[in-house]
Amino acid sequence: MGGICLSMEVLCIPPFFLCGNRIWLESKKGVDVDVSTRSYSTQLAIVEEDGDMIKVAKARDGGLFRPDIFVLTIPRVEGGANISVKVRWSQKLLYSAGQFSLCVPFSFPEFVNPAAKVISQTEKIELNINSGTSKELLCKKTSHPLKEIRRQAGQLGFLYEADVKAWSSTDFTFSYEISSHDSFGGFLLQSPLANDLDQREIFCFYLFPGNNKNKKVFKKDIVYLLDMSGSMQGKPLENVKHALFSALFELSPEDSFTIIGFNEDIHMFSSSLEVANFETIEKAIQWTSENLVARGGTNILLPLTQALDILHSSSESVPLIFLVTDGAVEDERQICNVLKGHVTNKGTISPRISTFGIGAYCNHYFLKMLSVIGRGCYDAAWELDSIEVRLRRLFATASSVTVANITIDTLDHLNEVEVYPSCIPDLLSGIPLIVSGRYQGNFPGTLRASGLLEDNGGFETNLTVQKAKGISLDKVVARQQIEHLTSQAWYLESKQLEDEVAKLSVQNGLPSEYTRFLLIQTDTESKL
Repeated sequence: MGGICLSMEVLCIPPFFLCGNRIWLESKKGVDVDVSTRSYSTQLAIVEEDGDMIKVAKARDGGLFRPDIFVLTIPRVEGGANISVKVRWSQKLLYSAGQFSLCVPFSFPEFVNPAAKVISQTEKIELNINSGTSKELLCKKTSHPLKEIRRQAGQLGFLYEADVKAWSSTDFTFSYEISSHDSFGGFLLQSPLANDLDQREIFCFYLFPGNNKNKKVFKKDIVYLLDMSGSMQGKPLENVKHALFSALFELSPEDSFTIIGFNEDIHMFSSSLEVANFETIEKAIQWTSENLVARGGTNILLPLTQALDILHSSSESVPLIFLVTDGAVEDERQICNVLKGHVTNKGTISPRISTFGIGAYCNHYFLKMLSVIGRGCYDAAWELDSIEVRLRRLFATASSVTVANITIDTLDHLNEVEVYPSCIPDLLSGIPLIVSGRYQGNFPGTLRASGLLEDNGGFETNLTVQKAKGISLDKVVARQQIEHLTSQAWYLESKQLEDEVAKLSVQNGLPSEYTRFLLIQTDTESKL
């Protein structure tokens, strides 16, 4: 979990004048504000059925709604007053090229610095890393001159403190690497807290791909499903095309692919898979540029069914489907059922489906559910400018399968077990595999994870079971549990699961679909 504490003096308005100060926050978890004789704090509350608080998603001037932005207004702030703001949040670390990276917003525009006088201010950053492993951690890059104050197996501690005359103009960034050439894993356990609504034991299983850049990945048979409905007109569709073109040039001659554009109908580059040589890729790019023109409505079931038929004969390759859309359709649950039935009836390696949502109008719970059923990946772009970079990352990550069909022995022999996500995904070369859950029963001291390698050989690794130390494992599990149960609540249309998600959200201080932030003024105890 991250946090920032700021103290600032309001000098942009004269003394004895009042104004409202608006604070914009991303990926919120909690906010405390002190100003004059008042203090404010945020609190999660369950959404009531009377609809007093409802989700509003609007796009304006071609922009996309940002549901991860929390805006609060502090009323009646007097000129010259001091404002103290404390922000807490949790976020996932990015993982790329074998490195974890953290980016914390720490830059302020020039106009927040008072022009009339120079005020000495203090910047302080304290960074503690606990990887949960016993491997050596290597610091790779940092934006600020950090001083190392602690180093243990799998843990690092840093400190930066300086007096400055102007607010920081640089976000805080830090990246590190877990030193290991080969893949490795572990199994962490934690008992629930006394006030936990779920008193089952907690576990977290992880597998890291290692830093071996020559590790073999599965050959790929890929079908790209690209939304070309009218709402994709302009920058959305152009950014999707650019990401696709980059992905095609990353394929090897052993891979095969085809492209299906869809609106109410389907438009296919080829009705069968084509070998990914240079000539075919050039033809595919030309065909996409000329034929994928935004118009019409949206039908997802038709292209998905066509993709499953095309991949039906895949045997020695990993069959992959990438679905990119900005819309919603009425038969989304039926689509999930179709995919679930196909996965159940498929042989050794069923099609992996990864999904990408654009904007606020598509059903992201549907897309998440599809990716869970299909053991794939999910991502989304809420801003037009982020579509290409995020989609390119999804294409690259989900295509790099190193171990498929992963299972963990003993899980089936516990008294009770619930796993998030319910279908264990593949191990990819570009991202660690992290699976958590709840259980009743006893684990042995060592577990075995098994899977399938690209040459049809077997993969096995022993996992040491140990108690989690210095890690809020309950928060990690709660986040995955909320994401999983929210998609399940949508899919099953279950009010019981919605209530469970809301209670988990309030208990762990993690936002959800069924809770909202309230701003509480403590001196009057009134809800603003």
